[in-house]
Parts: sequence; C-alpha cells; structure tokens
Amino acid sequence: MRFKTMLLPASKAKSACPVVSVTTDEMTAVKAGLGPAQRAWVEANGFAGESGKWLALPGEGGSIERVLLGCGDGGPADDPFAAARLASALPAGDYRFEKTPARAGLVALGWLLQSYAFTRYGSSEANRGARLVCPQGVDRDDVLRQAEAVALTRDLVNTPSSDMGPAELEAAASKLARAHGARLRKVGGKALATGFPMIHAVGKGSTRAPRLIDITWGDPKAPKVTLVGKGVCFDTGGLDIKPASGMLLMKKDMGGAANVLGLAAMIMGAGLKLRLRVLIPAVENSISGEAFRPGDVLTSRKGLTVEIGNTDAEGRLVLADALALADEESPDLLVDMATLTGAARVALGPDLPPFYTSDEALASALAEAAASENDPLWRLPLWERYNSLIESSIADINNAGASGFAGSITAALFLRHFVAKAKTWVHLDIFAWTPSATPGHPQGGEAQGIRALFALIAGRYR
Repeated sequence: MRFKTMLLPASKAKSACPVVSVTTDEMTAVKAGLGPAQRAWVEANGFAGESGKWLALPGEGGSIERVLLGCGDGGPADDPFAAARLASALPAGDYRFEKTPARAGLVALGWLLQSYAFTRYGSSEANRGARLVCPQGVDRDDVLRQAEAVALTRDLVNTPSSDMGPAELEAAASKLARAHGARLRKVGGKALATGFPMIHAVGKGSTRAPRLIDITWGDPKAPKVTLVGKGVCFDTGGLDIKPASGMLLMKKDMGGAANVLGLAAMIMGAGLKLRLRVLIPAVENSISGEAFRPGDVLTSRKGLTVEIGNTDAEGRLVLADALALADEESPDLLVDMATLTGAARVALGPDLPPFYTSDEALASALAEAAASENDPLWRLPLWERYNSLIESSIADINNAGASGFAGSITAALFLRHFVAKAKTWVHLDIFAWTPSATPGHPQGGEAQGIRALFALIAGRYR
C-alpha cells in the first residue's frame, strides 16, 4: 500500500508538527502569542491568514515549530481538499492538525491524493515525505482504501497505450481479482463475433485482440451490483479518424474501465454484502483493412441492429454489448462509466461529470453522496424527444445520428436501449482527466464519481 506510511496512526500525534488553522480575524491574537522573532517572520512574509496561504514558523535549530494555515474569513470551506496543498509543499516530516478539522476524513484523503505521483517512467517526482497523522475520529482504513483505489485508477489512465492495451488492461484486472479472491473470465478475439458482435467489430481492426473481461466476487445469493466500464485502450476514431490534436489524450479512453476497477477495489476491500460483477469490453479502435466502416449495420448482442453513423462513436457500441450481458441477469444495480462524449465536457467542463438515470430515488441519493464525498456529479435528463436524433432509416438505431445537438444525452439514450431487466441503471459520462492541477487533484488521470458511488453502494449493502 503506497499510502500506509503517509497517513500515520493517531498515536503518532505527540511527536508531529502541529498545523494551526487561522482566520484573518484571528491573526492579531496569533501574532500576540508569538515571540519577537516569529512575529517578525510572520510580518516579513506578509502572512495574514488568507485562504489558501500557509506559513511555516521556524523553531530552534532551524526546525519547523508549527505551520499556520490560512482560512480567510472563517466561513465554511467550499473544498475540504484545500489543505491538501501542504502535502506537496511542506518538507519531509510528520504533521498533525492541532484541532480536528471539519470533514476531517476528506481532509486526510485530500492530503493523500495530493501526495500521488505517477513515477513509472521517471518523469515525475514522488511525494517529498510530508506525512499526516490521521485526525481523531477518522476511519484510517477507509481513507487508505479510498486513496489506494483512486491511485489505481490514476495509474491505469496515466499509462501510455503502448503499455496499456487490451491485454495489459486484462492483466491489471486479473491482478485486482486475485488480490480479493475474485474470479476472472474472458472472451477474446474471434470468439467475440458470435456473442459480442459489436465489441468484435470495433476491436478487430487492431493487431491487439479485443476481449470482454468478466470479474465476479461475493455471495451469489446476495444483491447483484454490476459495473460496466468502457475499455477503449486507444481511439484513433477509426476510419472517421480524429485529427492529431484529438488523439493526444486518447490513452485515457479506457478511463471508464479504470474507474470501475477502482470502485471494485473499494467494494471488495470493504467486504460489502453483495455479489459484484465487473464487465470491461477492452478494445483498440484502430485503422486497417479489418476496421468497421461508416454506413455498416451491426447486429448487437441484444439483437438490435445499429447503423454506424460514425466510427468515432465506438465506445457506446462496446458498452452496448456489455450492458446487454449485464442486463440478462437482472442486477439490482447496474452502473456504467465511460469517457463517452466531448459534448459532456462542453456542457459541464472537465471537473463535473454528468450522470443519467430514470430512478428518482437513486438520482437523489447519488447527488447527495457526490456532495458529501467532495466527488462532484451533476444529473442530466434522459430527454425522450432526442431519441429522434439517433433514428435510422435502415436499422433499429444509429450510433451517432446526423445532428450535433445534445451529444451526451443521445449517447445515454442509445445505451438505455440495451438495458431492460436491471432494477435500476445509472450511466456516468466521465472525463477521467485533470487538465490543470488543484488541491488533491494532480494533473493527469483521474477517478471521477467512484467515491460517491461507493458511498451510495456501501449505504445500501454494508
């Protein structure tokens, strides 16, 4: 566990350097309680308790005696990860919050997530070694479990496609399954053609064989929770090829798969009382004489025929076959996650993934969990009238349609055609990437929505 030594047990508090949260109004009293040298240091650095600012106060021998963390006017903190900037800014050592902060579990989690670095290729520096003592009353094991799951997700997304093709994604899923005593099965290559024809069609253009990864864990008699993640390990756009700029981040097009594996790690690690199934259609959308074409009509696993309006709308095709399989056993909860549309980013930006469901109770609970876990999500509607935008004159449905309107909504509507028996279903259209670093969110691959989903699922099946 990479974070175990970064979040120390509460018993280590006595020897740790205190972090003192101060508001602008408290600064006069704080300075009055300091010695002349430290007071001069505060004034020389212009520290006035502003939100987002911090200052280390020197002690004897050049050590840090305490750290002042600015809280502005003292109003409610919008982001419990705000203090996380200290994790990458402070020198190596042990630190503790002098007073238990509000939402202390999230503060501790943010510290760990800020400590994350992707070091596989030696291009990033590891954390400098600023360790945090777990605040009183916080479940340290739970925080560590969440941090490890997010790190797993980030690692998978950050890995270049040269080292993260369908086979490597399967290997990562297999490693996770073995760690938790889960069972992994797969269907791969030409064998997909009969049972999963759309996964086969999308993946057959690549020299790296497509596959459907199928993990099961837990009591078969327990409530069924199934996770489906888009595993397009690289997306050229197919014959409707992307421009060069559009391919730069396509290593992250398996971000849905990475996120469901992270969520699965949390579920299995917590030992929730459910039967978990994880389905990942892992493919590379490439260009060759075997590639599927615009205008082709594919017959899906469900039996619906799909006219190909655009080969760059391939993610919904592989998800459709996986969703159809998942739906056959009528799961209690069916979740799919995918880096599915640029339209979602246009609508809500990179930080706020939309989710879609017809279940009002689930929508309310997920929105509440997203807020409480500092894991933002926003509901968008399954607007029925937009089904007309993906109609086909020669098949049951078109995978893209001719209109450029409402692209994220029409993608969700497309997927809904392949879900009929599940008691409830929710689709998340995620970005899986942080373009500009913020506290707790280094630039690069990202987990989005999985902590909110875990909170919801744990509340139901703990």
